[in-house]
Amino acid sequence: MAFDRRTLLGGGAMLALAAVAGIGRAAAPAKRPKGPFQLSEDAWRKRLTPVQYASLREAATERPYSSPLNDEHRKGSFLCVGCGQKLYDSSTKFESHTGWPSFWRPVPKAIGTMIDHDLGFARTEVHCARCGGHHGHVFKDGPPPTGLRYCMNGVSLKFVPA
Repeated sequence: MAFDRRTLLGGGAMLALAAVAGIGRAAAPAKRPKGPFQLSEDAWRKRLTPVQYASLREAATERPYSSPLNDEHRKGSFLCVGCGQKLYDSSTKFESHTGWPSFWRPVPKAIGTMIDHDLGFARTEVHCARCGGHHGHVFKDGPPPTGLRYCMNGVSLKFVPA
């Protein structure tokens, strides 16, 4: 996917405006979808690091290229750091050059989706079907066979080698 200078500058200006206006801040915990695995907010705070809590429970986004999982290429599984549910098989991971671990297909029934407008436009948010934890977003610019890019926060995932 190529971007021209006008697109990049316009996108940067839009993000700066969104930051100043407060658009795109993390969703309130009450807005999080519920799954069968539930904990109190205090229990989540004890279970997760502050960065994991911000991502999973408040829909924050980690800095691009900050996750060691970007460079994870071994066979194995990517699990939800909140509840341990398997979300992605390593065979579906690909290099998207976006700065976040990306996959072209989740494990069946492992995720849920919902539309968010946190940046002022509609995006499809991805969350764990078991605990409701936020993991990232799915976009229609991925590789075959699905054409989808599940762009995940690495801090929300745990890798378990095969």
